[in-house]
Amino acid sequence: MQRRLRAQQGELEPRQPVPVLDQVVGTVLSQHTSDVNSGRAFARLKARFPAWEQAAHAPAGEIEDAIRCGGLARQKARRIKEILDAVDEREGRVDLSRLHDLDDPAAEDYLTSLPGVGVKTAACVLAFSMGRAAFPVDTHVHRVVTRLGWIPAGTTADKAYRLLAPRVPAGIRYDLHLALIRHGRTVCLARRPRCEECVLLDLCPYGQAAVRQRAGRSAAAVQSPRTTGGEDRNLTAVAPAGVARGADRRRNQ
Repeated sequence: MQRRLRAQQGELEPRQPVPVLDQVVGTVLSQHTSDVNSGRAFARLKARFPAWEQAAHAPAGEIEDAIRCGGLARQKARRIKEILDAVDEREGRVDLSRLHDLDDPAAEDYLTSLPGVGVKTAACVLAFSMGRAAFPVDTHVHRVVTRLGWIPAGTTADKAYRLLAPRVPAGIRYDLHLALIRHGRTVCLARRPRCEECVLLDLCPYGQAAVRQRAGRSAAAVQSPRTTGGEDRNLTAVAPAGVARGADRRRNQ
């Protein structure tokens, strides 16, 4: 599957690694908003507070003002302030570079012990800041793998991460994560997925069912043309209810 997606999308373009704390804060800002908005909010936050120590010692209201363009500014500002305060208290400075010296489980445990930091954020830090073989499950990845049948419908993102990480070969986790994100943004959309164009269609129960359903609707539409006179009576047998009711109204006029 990874090879199919990569053949369709082109060569992998790795992200530039960022400091651990930058990734933590950036992931908080990315919640419930677009990449454009979260990126703009992060840039404004760093422009306002070039050093994390400055943000840690600032009132939460000033952080809120800086990140307002990213949405949910009050909640995110409070969470960021709590994280920075916790790091400062534990490390004696507002820096998490020490995590590079920890193995994956220890680094994940540390990160998830921070206020409001879950396994998704921890996995993003491991993958994008520390170069570890983690497999983050964001909303796009979660949607695609659910439709593929890799996890049961209704599985939480945290549980999905625990289920999928051991199953995905370590050497392709980073690549597959990015490929699935792009696939979710361009083909496997939340609404009106482009299943007919999907290179994974033969592997996807959801997509195959969606294509059959659309084909059935198209066939019904072809068999039920709008006509006049006595032929209108046939619409009630094959057309959707709304169409049939429209035909009845025309006969009664």
